[in-house]
Amino acid sequence: METLQLRQIAEAVGAPCTADAEIRRVVTDTSQAAPGSLFIAIRGERFDGHDFIPKAVESGASAVLIEHDVPDPGVPVLRVPSTREAFLDLAAWYRRLFHTFVAGVTGSVGKTSTKDMICAVLSQKGKTLKTQGNLNNGIGLPKTILGLDGSFQNAVIEMGMSHRGEISRLTRVAQPSVGVITNIGVSHIENLGSQENILQAKLEILEGMNANAPLILNGDDPLLADVCNRIERDILYYGIDAPSADVRATEISELEDRTEFNVRYYGRTVSAMIPVIGKHNVYNALAAFSVGLTAGMAPEDIVAGLRSYQPSAMRQNILRKDGLTVILDCYNASPDSMRASLTVLGGMKAARRIAVLGDMLELGPNSPEMHRQVGEFAAEEGLDAVFGYGPHAAELLSGAAEKGCPRTRHFDSKPELAAFLKDFLREGDAVLYKASRGMALEEVAAAVHGIQAGH
Repeated sequence: METLQLRQIAEAVGAPCTADAEIRRVVTDTSQAAPGSLFIAIRGERFDGHDFIPKAVESGASAVLIEHDVPDPGVPVLRVPSTREAFLDLAAWYRRLFHTFVAGVTGSVGKTSTKDMICAVLSQKGKTLKTQGNLNNGIGLPKTILGLDGSFQNAVIEMGMSHRGEISRLTRVAQPSVGVITNIGVSHIENLGSQENILQAKLEILEGMNANAPLILNGDDPLLADVCNRIERDILYYGIDAPSADVRATEISELEDRTEFNVRYYGRTVSAMIPVIGKHNVYNALAAFSVGLTAGMAPEDIVAGLRSYQPSAMRQNILRKDGLTVILDCYNASPDSMRASLTVLGGMKAARRIAVLGDMLELGPNSPEMHRQVGEFAAEEGLDAVFGYGPHAAELLSGAAEKGCPRTRHFDSKPELAAFLKDFLREGDAVLYKASRGMALEEVAAAVHGIQAGH
């Protein structure tokens, strides 16, 4: 972050300012407070940041941003109606200080992996800031934006949502130079009601983009494929199956630890490789390739970036441990991402292919049927065993069993599941761990294989 004066921040958030201070950092966590920092007191569901103002000041905070009265903290105070909104307003103001090329990424599945691939590509062009982990909400996104400084040429900003209006607010802060929508799935359908509503929520990304900024879409997604007929915007489509895609992957070859393919674009062809497997990762790579083109990069630099990609923690990390192939993919799960991971497992050469699956959350009233369908898909992939954890996983196992999966079993506790797997797994097996974040299924992998949960 570039150094700011408190009076500048006060103007950005519309707060009176009676004393100035030099601000070199903006924090919401007292553990990060230090001399030169502005502490923003965020009121959450289970805590109120205002209660921690004395600790922040004790740690050196030079000023505080509040939304209700507190005892005099002994440092300059800015007061606003909502500290959450002020945080976003500050980040939007700060973003306008820079001419950084910003790629905004949203979608139902694959946002984080796509973000990481785009970062790998743009890093070939210059220093690139990216959203860390899954900090893609109204707190995480402004934190990322405030990490910009004059040394960055590019930024990749991930935007998540669970309700209408959230992407609209985030994109007005990020102000993307190019927008990417990976796909329209069923994540958060519990809140939004239909895939059409999810599409409309994702298209809110346009509201923070200028009229000339291009939109990059997955042309193999039926809902996204029709967007070009509904809006006036420069759209670049990528895909595998869609013959009319502007950027298309062909001759895809999955090897043990990488995927090789050709990228055809605007009458040209270039060979590419990513150090991960799975058709879904090819889509992510195509999105990143498309962003590279819009940024004016040479194709050889784009594919060099793709080769350098490394997946984030717990996202299809493939590990070799004690004669086993372990696929750790516990960061999140939806029906689409489950199918993608099961396809990867199904294509592996192994003595036995075993899926350890937990609940997919936030699927609404259709959750039982969606779990059942994933179980049926697992059986159709020819897996040798499917084991489940969580109340919804029982329906998944029923679907797998009905479609002929040789072995299924449900577990009510992670210690019970871990103890079973220790006895069941043997050398030569390939085992996948996948569930929604809230299930913390990586704890089972840690107990069974000694793999650190954050790997």
